[in-house]
Amino acid sequence: MRLLILAVTLTLAALLPAFADDRLVVKNSPYGASETLDRLTEVLSAKGITVFARVDHAAGAAKVGQELAPTQLLIFGNPKLGTPLMQANRKMGLDLPMKVLAYEQDGKTFISYVRPNELKARHGIADRDKVFQTMTGALDNLTNAAIAK
Repeated sequence: MRLLILAVTLTLAALLPAFADDRLVVKNSPYGASETLDRLTEVLSAKGITVFARVDHAAGAAKVGQELAPTQLLIFGNPKLGTPLMQANRKMGLDLPMKVLAYEQDGKTFISYVRPNELKARHGIADRDKVFQTMTGALDNLTNAAIAK
């Protein structure tokens, strides 16, 4: 019985990262974290999308005497897409505006964000599929443009 419990536990532990990855989009960037978000900011501005804030987590860590590899978060949004989602469920405001994280790890740079369908499921929104599809396509195109060579 203990062997069965151990086997199930190890199997579940091995699968958890795969489940977590299904909720996120993670892309490689040929640029550093800061430059990746600089490029994304330019793309967003050109499209008329509002950039609300940029958080430098590594700088925050340095302020308290700790080290963190370059890690920055960009917060941006488009009320035309976000408002209908918040009308459906005001708690969407916990996840909006959208956020993209750029970070450096093991000599590589990654850019990541939560899949819009994950937000749809998290907040139980069933009647705004077109908005989620638009958001999915926009995030893919915007981040692809930011990491293009």
